[in-house]
Amino acid sequence: MSLTFFGKDPQSDDKDCPSVWVDDEAREFVFQGWDALEELLATCRAQGPVPDGESVVRLPFKMADQIRKACDAAAAHGYD
Repeated sequence: MSLTFFGKDPQSDDKDCPSVWVDDEAREFVFQGWDALEELLATCRAQGPVPDGESVVRLPFKMADQIRKACDAAAAHGYD
């Protein structure tokens, strides 16, 4: 697995740090975020299934720059 780190929540500490990576080998984004609370999870499930093996996570808007950089890097590599 080849992960490229693009950053974490710029206002987080070392214990609470949503983060974003790109897995170049799997050609996937990897997000570390806060678990969805039951109310949010129920709202998501009402709009469509959340299958076993998938999760709903929350990331703060202030991480847009790190997420954008990860998207730009993936696009530069020609990932679909």
